[in-house]
Amino acid sequence: MYNIRRMKEKVLVAMSGGVDSSAAAALLTRAGYDCAGVTLKLFHSATACLPAENGCCSLAAAADARAAAGALGIPHYVFNFTALFEQQVIKPFVRAYAAGLTPNPCIDCNRRVKFPRLWQRAREIGASFIATGHYAAVSRDGGSGRYLLRKAADRRKDQSYVLYALTQEELAHTLFPLGGLTKKETRRLAAENRLPNANKRESQDICFVPDGDYAAFIEKYSGAVSPPGDFIGPDGVRLGRHRGIVRYTVGQRRGLGIAWREPLYVCAKDAAANTVRLGVAADLRRKELTVGEVNFIAVERLERPRRAEVKLRYSQETFPAVVEQTGADTARVVFDAPQAAAAPGQAAVFYEDDIVIGGGTIL
Repeated sequence: MYNIRRMKEKVLVAMSGGVDSSAAAALLTRAGYDCAGVTLKLFHSATACLPAENGCCSLAAAADARAAAGALGIPHYVFNFTALFEQQVIKPFVRAYAAGLTPNPCIDCNRRVKFPRLWQRAREIGASFIATGHYAAVSRDGGSGRYLLRKAADRRKDQSYVLYALTQEELAHTLFPLGGLTKKETRRLAAENRLPNANKRESQDICFVPDGDYAAFIEKYSGAVSPPGDFIGPDGVRLGRHRGIVRYTVGQRRGLGIAWREPLYVCAKDAAANTVRLGVAADLRRKELTVGEVNFIAVERLERPRRAEVKLRYSQETFPAVVEQTGADTARVVFDAPQAAAAPGQAAVFYEDDIVIGGGTIL
């Protein structure tokens, strides 16, 4: 496990009510930090079409976080960021899907809400650090002096992919206590500290769409039904009707309802024409892609093309490529071999060994 400095400095620990963030608070408290647990209320249950007792922003989740804080003997507070989260995460998510993109709202939340606003609050009360239960690690490069974001020791739980947009200031003041632990070790730690949520099941879906039905959420939130349109086949011929482009994502194979001589996949979506283009597996593969909103961590900018391992989805392996910066916040990624299902709106994150070089949004 990575060393945690023992000091009496104040830390705001983001506590969602789950076992990971509670265990992070336990580790920091044990290490001698002056911790305060904070639960971020990011949306109303009615906004996400949830029963009041469900979801990470529910009363039950806040109560779980408060109970864990109580077990650790630390204060607990709730910060209300619902208006900001709606403007910076939910509305862009809905607009992006309607435009044919596949956004990652967890990255947008980390970039625009969770880390910047939590650090702002920390500064206001004189805290030196913020902390979360993410599985990742931070170190400092002795040569450049830059703070580095690194993969967690448990590669299966590593969450560095959704953290690539953090700034140098945020990394300098962020602690990831679970960076050296496995999930099993985290649960054992929680049990040892008698945390009431030690065995709580973890969520796998977007926090404000916990049932995974993005289309239903988008239509209910926007008040507009995504209209049916045409499926366009590999040869440009109309193959049938789709049920609204928000119900499909690049790389999707199931639920198309189209018979063809080979398995078909969603290869592209055209929101203006309201069409979904289908193709065979080979049609999904791309040798290169363009990335925008690029944030570099390990370097200030790329002075020349650089070899890297690139990840296109959170749960996906990395692929060898060359990354070249093409503008102030744009880059080109050229893979050694063509890769499948690079969905516009998703993130491409660049690694060198366990270090995050940077990343951006696939255009």
